[in-house]
Amino acid sequence: MTQGLRLSQRLTQTLVLAPQLQQSLALLQAPMLELKALVERELQQNPVLEEVSPAEADSPEKLDADDDKIAATADPAEPPTDVSFDSTFEERSPESGDDFQTEFERLAQMDQEWRDHLAQTNLATRPSVEDEEKRQFRFDSLVADPSLQEALLEQVRDAEIAEADYPVAEAIIGNIDDHGYLKASLEEIAQATGRSVEQVQPVLQIVQTFEPPGVAARDLRECLLLQLQRAEQTESLEYRIIRDHMEALSRRRIPELARATETSIEDVQSALARIAQLEPRPGREFSSEEAHYVLPEVFVQRLGDDFVVTTNNDQVPHLRISNTYKDLMSRSAVDPASLAAAFAEAPKAQRTLANEAAEAMRQGKDIPALGHLRQLAEQRELTPDGRRAVQVAMAQLQEKAAFIEARDFIRDKIRAGKFFIKSLHQRQQTIANIAHEIVARQREFLEKGVAHLKPLTMATVAEAVGVHETTVSRAVSGKYMQTPQGVFEMKYFFTSGIQTQDGAGLSNTSVKDMIAEIFKAESPTQPLSDREVVQMLKEKGIVIARRTVAKYRIELNILPSNLRKVY
Repeated sequence: MTQGLRLSQRLTQTLVLAPQLQQSLALLQAPMLELKALVERELQQNPVLEEVSPAEADSPEKLDADDDKIAATADPAEPPTDVSFDSTFEERSPESGDDFQTEFERLAQMDQEWRDHLAQTNLATRPSVEDEEKRQFRFDSLVADPSLQEALLEQVRDAEIAEADYPVAEAIIGNIDDHGYLKASLEEIAQATGRSVEQVQPVLQIVQTFEPPGVAARDLRECLLLQLQRAEQTESLEYRIIRDHMEALSRRRIPELARATETSIEDVQSALARIAQLEPRPGREFSSEEAHYVLPEVFVQRLGDDFVVTTNNDQVPHLRISNTYKDLMSRSAVDPASLAAAFAEAPKAQRTLANEAAEAMRQGKDIPALGHLRQLAEQRELTPDGRRAVQVAMAQLQEKAAFIEARDFIRDKIRAGKFFIKSLHQRQQTIANIAHEIVARQREFLEKGVAHLKPLTMATVAEAVGVHETTVSRAVSGKYMQTPQGVFEMKYFFTSGIQTQDGAGLSNTSVKDMIAEIFKAESPTQPLSDREVVQMLKEKGIVIARRTVAKYRIELNILPSNLRKVY
């Protein structure tokens, strides 16, 4: 057996974000409660920052004035020593003062270049609805928690699945919905992966052993059976009921079940109680439906015929650079003007040495300046004022040498603090701009309710606000808006839609709400079928497929008509 080394080359392209940009992104996508924790951590790490009350908070104009004051002693082109400041990045946007905005513009340019490349080929330039949904999913996944599918893919690596069967496992997992059910048939998966049904079946059986129990089931019956198999309850009464009498179980025909299983009614009722403890939706723990405490980022109030948008600035910590450190940095370490003035009337030789020392001090040449001062101190005919001026200048130079290390540290912390404060201001401004655009485009929703929610994409808002789509995605993630119709997550207002028969746009959320109202008003003894709901929507000018109604019904946790019927 021989061993050897193999050399291969691979070309990859990556985008490296500057540390300041990463910090700005973290602030932008952080919800209100997390933002407070980030600010508290920054206050602990940066001694020059201090929190003030909203009434005392520095305005942007005051912040700019402070920047000019500090710039006199700290070179803005010089990177700090402990903050990893990207000076080339700063040079690309000298006017904006918003480094991460420039980076987003670069990303948008790259996206446009790619679109231009596609336009030059024979590929379709108009994306399909499926392409837009995939694109939106990528934006949402920037800040989303791990999904059920991601958790299952992690388990594939540890499972007894041959590497050649990984594509089959990935295809199976990719067709599992958020409830944990496999929505594609074995034939469809086999066709998509180029395998036979006999090859797909063993892989599915392995995936069905993954956590959570019952995942990858094709129906409720199989889901419950998988959970009982995991608990080694294959000989139990509940297993037999689910396996052989699912229809009678769904209709809760207890006497019929007792006769079929040759058991008592009490035993059947006990078995049904144990069945009720099983999980009908294995993917529930990965869903984000749990209630949690939120603080609205934006308030929308109606004043007359207009809607006023205000941001929740009271909950955002107000920071400023400590005046102590600003005064320390603005203080001049040396005073060459006083030295030159003290020898203005002195003899020429003294006056020359004093001017040379003052000029060296101005240029930062401390060693030559000390040399001239020592020569000046050796002069015999110095006046008391002149000797005092020389002593003060020499003391200033010695103090400067001792202070320079501390000054550099303070300067770096001030610059990092200034960037952090500007990032906070930029966060609030970005959220406010997006909120104004949402209110302008969803006015009918604010006036009339969910049924009037309009289709809206992040690309549309991004173009109107003048930012990149990723900026909008991060800015609305985990943020809430309080409106006259209630409190909604800002992502709620971004949804695709359909076109009604009269040409008006209607969001998918509005259609889903209509379907929920239709099912709510149905007769319990004569529940509506999906096809009947399609017909009722068609009469309202909304034309959608039956499978779409079924999809929305499942998302609304509404059972099929045969399981909803009350006898």
